[in-house]
Amino acid sequence: MRRAGALTLLTAILLAAPLGKLAHAESWRVALLGDTPYSDYERRELPVMLGEIAATHPDLIVHAGDFKHSRTPCSDALFADRRALFDAQPAPFVFVPGDNEWTDCDRLPAGGYRPEERLQKLRELFFAEPRSLGRKTLPVERQSAAFPEHLRWQLGPVLFVTLNVPGGNNNYGRAEHPGAEFTARNPQVIAWLKAGFAAARRDRLPGIVVVMQANPAFEHFTAGLPHSGYRELLETLRDEAQDFPGQVVLVHGDTHWQRIDRPLRDAATKKPLANFRRVETFGYPIMGWVQMFIDSDAPELFRFAVHAYKAAEK
Repeated sequence: MRRAGALTLLTAILLAAPLGKLAHAESWRVALLGDTPYSDYERRELPVMLGEIAATHPDLIVHAGDFKHSRTPCSDALFADRRALFDAQPAPFVFVPGDNEWTDCDRLPAGGYRPEERLQKLRELFFAEPRSLGRKTLPVERQSAAFPEHLRWQLGPVLFVTLNVPGGNNNYGRAEHPGAEFTARNPQVIAWLKAGFAAARRDRLPGIVVVMQANPAFEHFTAGLPHSGYRELLETLRDEAQDFPGQVVLVHGDTHWQRIDRPLRDAATKKPLANFRRVETFGYPIMGWVQMFIDSDAPELFRFAVHAYKAAEK
């Protein structure tokens, strides 16, 4: 009788407990992808790959920018197609703008659009509300009405921060001095990055994930030859990471070379920062995704599994 009573009590506790907490058990899964779809083939296969991702029951999917080829027209119809595709996913879905969908849209094959106008269209379609995309959404904090693509949210013990930093030298401009768009946006990027680290310190979070599209050329920064559009960003990221007691992950795409490494170095010793890792997503012509595990009870807060996508034979 005592054993039966104990089992009944345990069953009641399990039924009363929040399902989310039981399912997660203090761990979370995030799927990271980017630089896709670039071709008609990839557009056909991406829903299949996203189905494989959904089968892993992710808590979040993040696309690090470039949802089209640079030579594909930046049309309203294509933007609407990508919005519908992302919104159809069962998990919360966050997208970060890349150069192919705004700064490169002035190229003739891409339609000869004004980049600032295309960026505004992205803001209207993808960042109009303070929540993620996807059939299941999560609330997000936006930096401002002027820069709604700069997002922040917490997943478990980790703060996520997104930045509009496109490839092509962060839209710095082709002249010696920066263009007006960069001059207006970059201070907002730096301020949002600093605010994210400040919030993570304030709340004593053990980890922060920063997501942007551009590969900021760490090797050139380390050699003392930083790209003009990324110099202040990398200086800020290095200083903030050095002063952060937890783990830092930077997710980006852009150069289509999937890798996980530690390219950011200490300003004084020049040794790799032990608490910093870079994750670059897969990119055309290779499809795939990186699964990021967040486990508050594990020795390493972040773990990663790499999944190259293989299309089924026709």
